[in-house]
Amino acid sequence: MWKEFRAFLMRGNVVDLAVGIIIGGAFGTIVNSLVNDVVMPPIGLALGKVDFSNLFLLLHGGPKAPPPYASVAEAKAAGAVTINYGLFINSLISFLIVGFAVFLIVRGVNRLQRPSAAATPTTKPCPACTLAIPLLAKRCPNCTSEV
Repeated sequence: MWKEFRAFLMRGNVVDLAVGIIIGGAFGTIVNSLVNDVVMPPIGLALGKVDFSNLFLLLHGGPKAPPPYASVAEAKAAGAVTINYGLFINSLISFLIVGFAVFLIVRGVNRLQRPSAAATPTTKPCPACTLAIPLLAKRCPNCTSEV
């Protein structure tokens, strides 16, 4: 059983999948930092010094402290019920950036692959009846016209 398990782990597909998951996790961290630390601050500044990570809708005040709350963290500490749409916007932008990066990678890999050789035709259309006939045929077997 141990030998089978080891053979399973050493197959190319499993190792490739493991590497992909590890790289994907690291890439996700980089993209989250890009969105939170580079992309969103200028967008928030352009929209009037808005911090997207602290945009929320208060549904019910918390029992530990009364509203208003200055941030999502403050609302959570008070036990308030909130809809954190700013964090959702950040996650959506992160997803779009990751999706676009994956699209570019797949597009690049597809361009590097050699196009498959086109199959050489073995038939041609009959000029009289337009049915497919062998390339070397001198007469059409369907309408008997000369080709």
